[in-house]
Amino acid sequence: MENNRFETPVTVKGAAGTTQLLRTAREASDYLLNNWPGKRSPKHREALQACHDALAGDKPAMIARRAFIAAAREVNVFVSDKAPA
Repeated sequence: MENNRFETPVTVKGAAGTTQLLRTAREASDYLLNNWPGKRSPKHREALQACHDALAGDKPAMIARRAFIAAAREVNVFVSDKAPA
């Protein structure tokens, strides 16, 4: 199953004050692995696992999205989970 697209994208803080729009579990996983600004807490690990489960087709992308948002809030990079206007 390759349907790892989030129903609504998640916006997070990127480098140098920019924002980044994450639309899929793969994009969220890449952010967790390559751009994560905080320590790798249990919420970070849970989000990474949820993204990998969604990519493998074991769980819906919605679960990965929720786990990612919880981890992003913990390190203050979460901006929005609303669809862009």
